[in-house]
Formats: sequence, C-alpha cells, structure tokens
Amino acid sequence: MTKADPIRRESVHSMLRIGKSRIAVGRAAEVAALVLARPKAFPRLVECLWDDDPATASRAAHALELVTRDGQPGPIAQLNSVKTSLLGLLPEAKENKLRWHLALIVPRLTLGPVECARAARVLEAWLEDRSSSIVKTMALQGLVDLTRQNHDSPARVLDLLRIHGRSGTAAMRARSRLLLEKLEKKSGPEPR
Repeated sequence: MTKADPIRRESVHSMLRIGKSRIAVGRAAEVAALVLARPKAFPRLVECLWDDDPATASRAAHALELVTRDGQPGPIAQLNSVKTSLLGLLPEAKENKLRWHLALIVPRLTLGPVECARAARVLEAWLEDRSSSIVKTMALQGLVDLTRQNHDSPARVLDLLRIHGRSGTAAMRARSRLLLEKLEKKSGPEPR
C-alpha cells in the first residue's frame, strides 16, 4: 500500500476481529461507516468475507449488508463489481450469520435470469436448514427481494410464503405474513 492509500486490509480486518462471541456484531457498524465514507475500503471489507475466522467473516457480511442496505448507487456498483465472487460464496457459506446476511445482500446485485435462479435455488435450500430460524427467515426475505429481478418467480415465492406462513418457525410465520401481503399487492389479486 502507498501513503496515498492509508486504508489497509489489516485496519478493516482488525476492526472486524473484535467481538465477544461468534455472532456478536462487534464493530461492524463502524466498518460500514468507514466504507461509506472511504469507498476505497470496500475491497478490504469484501476480502474479509473469506476470512478463516468465521466470526470475522460474519461481521464482514454484517458490515457489507449495512453498506448496501440503502441501495445507494456507489455501494451497489461496488457490490456488482464482486458479483461473481459473491454468487460463488453463497452456496459455500456454512456459518449461519454469514448466510443470513448473504441472503439479504445477494438480491441487491444486478442479476440475470440464470443468476437469479441460481441464487434462488440456494436460498430455497436454506429453508430446509434446521440449524437456524433466522437463516430460514432471511432466505424468505431474499427470495422475495429476488422477485424484483426475476419476474418468473413470484408464483413460486408466493407458494413458499404461504407454506412457511403456516408451518414455519414463529419468525418465519410472521415474516411470511408481511412479505405475502407485500407481494400480493405488487402482483395484484389472484384469478378466481
């Protein structure tokens, strides 16, 4: 790194390593604020998604989710610059916190039909994961968010929301009701 680029991987990395437990948010919000203020830090944040320490990778995903949450063009353009890598990470992710953040992040990418279908398959598989209710709940959210780009999927997603709105965990039932209402308004009344 040069003097002109004071942002080093170690600075973002060291901030993300701080946390009391594996799922603690640590300094993720500070990292997100840093990346928003200094976009050159974005690649350092993304690198941390593949960190050997699952807690660091999870906090990096949390920070990335915060950075891209508002849909600002700059961060979304940077997110799209690493689309292939993120789509590759999605099916490989094992850590629950990493997965639930990826479920929210990936639909923010500009995806083609094949990429949407690929992401949707992974998110649907996560609905069967018995280890985490929040992963399942965020997978439902991600599937709904993908419908903005994949206009062929709303019927399938509506069915999944109806199913999990009746038989899912409490969090899934609550989220399904909210998302179902939102999607049904968007797609119009069902034919009788």
